[in-house]
Amino acid sequence: MRHIELHILQSFPVSCLNRDDLNSPKTAVFGGVQRARVSSQCWKRAIREAAREEFPEFYKGKRGRLFVEPLKIAIQDEGFEESKAIEVAKEFAETLAKLDKDAEKKGILRVKTAYFTTPAEIIKLAKAYKEKGEVKKAIKELKMEDIKDASDISLFGRMVASDHTLTVEGAAMFGHALSTHKVENEIDYFSAMEDWPSNDAGAAITGTLEFNSATYYRFAALNLDMLFDKDHLESLDPQERKAVVKAFVKATLLAVPVARRNSMNGNVTPSYVLCVLREKGHPIQ
Repeated sequence: MRHIELHILQSFPVSCLNRDDLNSPKTAVFGGVQRARVSSQCWKRAIREAAREEFPEFYKGKRGRLFVEPLKIAIQDEGFEESKAIEVAKEFAETLAKLDKDAEKKGILRVKTAYFTTPAEIIKLAKAYKEKGEVKKAIKELKMEDIKDASDISLFGRMVASDHTLTVEGAAMFGHALSTHKVENEIDYFSAMEDWPSNDAGAAITGTLEFNSATYYRFAALNLDMLFDKDHLESLDPQERKAVVKAFVKATLLAVPVARRNSMNGNVTPSYVLCVLREKGHPIQ
């Protein structure tokens, strides 16, 4: 396996980059002590958005439940009446990710599970339906090699339970970011003063926020052989491949999760990066 490894040390001052269900910074016990943690999925989201800014032509993937409306519009663009386009789009939605019938009663077209797709794939589905006349046959026409704006799907992967032929194994690998040292979360008590004049107004609001400070070890790897095989981005030319990899590496180094960006600005660059290119073997943290 020919791959790139990125080993990153990054120090963050007062911050809360990734919260749990109690609004506390995420942690993990490693080496017998509690350490600060940022989940891999949290950082991947930030990297995906940063890569899109760097190379928007090839990073157009969108993941969510509301792709039915754009699909309906694409079907209309192929010459179908709106009523027919809605019917077909709903059939696609049911096949790909199960149509949310309860939401439909409220006038919202969405699916039950998030689906990762791109504008080019939506257009491809609409054109394939016009040609084949059946939703399932149109879906069978989807091939990653035909969709040049799906670098993010190739990198981060896509799981489609209803049709495994649409599942894409991600070529990028990440570890959860862990602090290199023991960390205890701290509590920030805050208050906001009442601006309207009053003799006994007191504070307009009081509350608490949790935070920590940490130096993280971050790990990411990119399987180059997989990224450019027939199930991923084989159709890209050498310059396009170089641009895709460059955007990914730059985004991985510079992207920061956005939690509490305005109150605990966590925008810092890595202190140290070790990049390893291996011609064979497997990624090693």
